[in-house]
Amino acid sequence: MLIGPKYKICKRLGGAIFEKCQTQKYVISEARSQKGKRQKPGSDYKRQLIEKQRARFAYGITESKLKSYAEEAIERSSDNPTLGLLSLLECRLDNVVYRMGLAGTRRMARQLVAHGHILVNGKRVMSPSHQTRVGDVISVREGSKGSPLFTILAEKNKDYKTPAWVTMDYASLSGARTGSPTAEVTDIISNLSAVFEFYSR
Repeated sequence: MLIGPKYKICKRLGGAIFEKCQTQKYVISEARSQKGKRQKPGSDYKRQLIEKQRARFAYGITESKLKSYAEEAIERSSDNPTLGLLSLLECRLDNVVYRMGLAGTRRMARQLVAHGHILVNGKRVMSPSHQTRVGDVISVREGSKGSPLFTILAEKNKDYKTPAWVTMDYASLSGARTGSPTAEVTDIISNLSAVFEFYSR
């Protein structure tokens, strides 16, 4: 997915969208540029658009993909479509690889999957959007384990704590999806309910 100039997107949607915008230098620069400016109240449409775009860029998916996820979430769980959308986004293979700590960013996780480094239940899956299931075993392909991408993970992630719904063993470079994400995911940077508001206009 083509993204465009990341700094401009961060200025428009918020610095948490991309890792390169989460530096102290960027925060200081933004604080200076906003100093003395009056914040104009935005419309509901603008708020919904921003939240939709934040979700799209954070997970690195296209407009049509996010819309299809929203429609599927309503069909699957009409009583709580927001949680359904969260599950569809979080259970993508690239995001699970990211949550397991095999990649430092979702973008890197997408590349690992697309380049064939990742196995699901012993079979190579090269589609980042592949929906994982409870019980799926996600591991690094044997021929890729010697890559510098993976040999340093144990030391690099010694203080990293995986979410409760995934497990990871850095010695074997293998883990599993043991449950489903809940609304308590703390680093979701978008109000997903606004996504449904946007698409229901």
